[in-house]
Amino acid sequence: MVSLDIKEFQTVVWDFYSKNKRDFPWRQTKDPYKILVSEIMLQQTQAPRVVDYYKKWLKRFPDIQSLASASFAQIYPFWQGLGYNRRALALQKLAKKVTQKYQGKLPLSIPLLEELPGVGPYTARAVSIFAHNRPITCLETNIRRVFIHHFFFDRRSLGEGGSESELVTDKDILEIAKQALPAGKARQWHWALMDYGAYLKSVVKNPNRRHKNYSVQSKFEGSLRQIRGSALRILSVGTMEEKELFECLKKATGQTKERVKKVILALEKEGLIRADKNGYSLY
Repeated sequence: MVSLDIKEFQTVVWDFYSKNKRDFPWRQTKDPYKILVSEIMLQQTQAPRVVDYYKKWLKRFPDIQSLASASFAQIYPFWQGLGYNRRALALQKLAKKVTQKYQGKLPLSIPLLEELPGVGPYTARAVSIFAHNRPITCLETNIRRVFIHHFFFDRRSLGEGGSESELVTDKDILEIAKQALPAGKARQWHWALMDYGAYLKSVVKNPNRRHKNYSVQSKFEGSLRQIRGSALRILSVGTMEEKELFECLKKATGQTKERVKKVILALEKEGLIRADKNGYSLY
């Protein structure tokens, strides 16, 4: 019975993909570095919005070596507007580590990939799948949506009166995902799942609400993220004295001096900005 359900599911996904496949530049390459860049950019960012950033980034930093030799101040203009700027810093640190430890080539081993800055279980597996077509599975938002919609439609979210025990886990999904993985087609299969999941988002009530780790992103306006983004944007123009920077940030975000100071200290600690006798600047 399960085998038949899996086959029917595969047919649904492949049929949709054959008629509605999306075309992205990172799907035209098998270069691990280029795929890694796309995966880091795609974290919490919609694919169509990433395209121009991806192209401009690779034109400026075509390989790991060129990225490893750049400062954050040189990198930031090519990331500005994507948000979650720690991702750009993580990419830079990753490039330095790969250059020093692996002669500029990303390791093939998933555990070794996971040791790199900014690379978690999903990203390591995505690089392995899309660069090397390795026969493994990976889960991200769109893929989860597909499996929950088709195989866990009877589960209820907490908001629908369900209980904690009803919520779907990644372990539940992976048991089915492994059965559904077509031999020799990991790369195309995961593209198909992502495209189908992106479509489902527009036509059904979000199935991911039934997942154990589902959460709603906090509002940007009035958040510490707003201050972080404003600080980096202001400092991308040049060095600014502390008092002037604090006043600019208070005016731009409408937030208190205490919250602004908290963010500045965090950015400095993370290595995104630095302070000297002239004031603050990008690192």
